[in-house]
Amino acid sequence: MTAPQWTPEIVVDAALAKRLIETQFPEFRGAPVERSGAGWDNAAFLVDGRMLFRFPQRTLSAPLIARELAVLPLLAPELPVPIPVPAFAGVAGEGYPWTFAGYALLPGAPADERVLSDEERLRLADPLARFLRALHRIPVAPLVAHGLPPDELGRLDHQRRMRPHRERMAFLADRRIAHLDALGSWLEAHPPRAIADAARTCVHGDLYARHLLLDERGDLAGIIDWGDIHLGDPALDLAIAHLVLPASAHERFRRTYGPIDDDTWTTARYRAIYHAIVELDYGIREHDAGMRESGSAALALIAAGARLLAG
Repeated sequence: MTAPQWTPEIVVDAALAKRLIETQFPEFRGAPVERSGAGWDNAAFLVDGRMLFRFPQRTLSAPLIARELAVLPLLAPELPVPIPVPAFAGVAGEGYPWTFAGYALLPGAPADERVLSDEERLRLADPLARFLRALHRIPVAPLVAHGLPPDELGRLDHQRRMRPHRERMAFLADRRIAHLDALGSWLEAHPPRAIADAARTCVHGDLYARHLLLDERGDLAGIIDWGDIHLGDPALDLAIAHLVLPASAHERFRRTYGPIDDDTWTTARYRAIYHAIVELDYGIREHDAGMRESGSAALALIAAGARLLAG
């Protein structure tokens, strides 16, 4: 069987992370290094209880850290919600071939680590919309000059995305997942429209529950993991409204964000369904309860709000 696309080429453990950090940044010698998590692209370690260092584990993801180093310092002052700003830039060494980075730890916990109440979801509508309105209105020319790339992965390329989508659907088919068939059929029938180059904005590119930090009250405290940042279709980010908000909050979200045409909103729904299925597939295969529950909850929200089951 083919290895999943998220399989690491180099596994970064705490010992390797500690050697790299202490060799290049002597101020952290003797500081505790604790594994903080790993995703498709990076392994993360909490250092001295205050800095988060992220290490790419695949060749494909190696340029993403460099992108964050170049672009995030320009974005942070323009945004109404905290984002991680790289404070340390590490280089290859100790048998490790890629750039890595350290960031001041942001407060809050990922949204997929808690079960959100309806009230908490409703409260997220305005801050998410304000954040995306600010992000999508930032002039892109200076960002492009600092390395902001176009969409190199075809994130809304229907033909390119359908082959892995069908493989995931086949894997999930016998697990009796509510709404999966109807939502999968809707996805097949509604390929995204292309947009003009002038309509492209700076987008986070991978905005979902795990990348939202919430405080103890459930309020939005930060947006993390910016490796997929690029010049692209704002619908990619607007998908967060379908992924985490009930339909009753959509009008509020759209009013706060500003005009969103129907084609863009439909494309955002397309992205949300696709991403939720990816989350569910990954969560089941990797025994990641947070990702599995996040994907399942998103599919339920979309099905309840979009009347897709009725066609």
